[in-house]
Amino acid sequence: MIASLSGTVLKAGLDSVVLGVGGVGMLVHTTPATAASVRVGQAAELETSLVVREDSLTLYGFATEDEKHVFETVQTVSGVGPRLALALLAVHDPVSVRRALGAGDLAALTKVPGIGKKGAERLVLELRDKLGALGGSADEPGLVVQRTTGDQWREQVREALVGLGWTARQADEALDRVAPQAADGASVSAMLRAALQELGR
Repeated sequence: MIASLSGTVLKAGLDSVVLGVGGVGMLVHTTPATAASVRVGQAAELETSLVVREDSLTLYGFATEDEKHVFETVQTVSGVGPRLALALLAVHDPVSVRRALGAGDLAALTKVPGIGKKGAERLVLELRDKLGALGGSADEPGLVVQRTTGDQWREQVREALVGLGWTARQADEALDRVAPQAADGASVSAMLRAALQELGR
């Protein structure tokens, strides 16, 4: 099991990072917020979870140990695979996931593309006792926050939202609503979080 990786960021996509570790470029799938929070050429450390399939070995990376714990725990529910678990963390941080499960907040859970009402009910039923208590930290130590100027953030956030399952029109409407917040040089990660909150209203 590859539990974590430390190395130089060789490439950062919308939902993945390539870390240079010992001369090898390791592709790690992440949430858009984590991918947007690292900077090419600088060091980063990610907690990782290795998912083994018959035809593939796939690494998923996280800013914190708590994100990794949530990612692995939600996959114990029938029908929840790694991509859906990652989408859950793209929309909600670990504290919000715990709050939703503990309160039986189906509306919050169904904001995640791919989770319907029945799926949300199953998550609450099976995970309320495992993840329902608030805990952990929402901080992201060790990551360099990439800040942008002007509207440079907009296209990155738009592509991330569409990749998570919203339509281009929904993404554009959310971006229009959060655009004023970008005036103070907010990070791409912060703008993505703000847009997700708007879409969840």
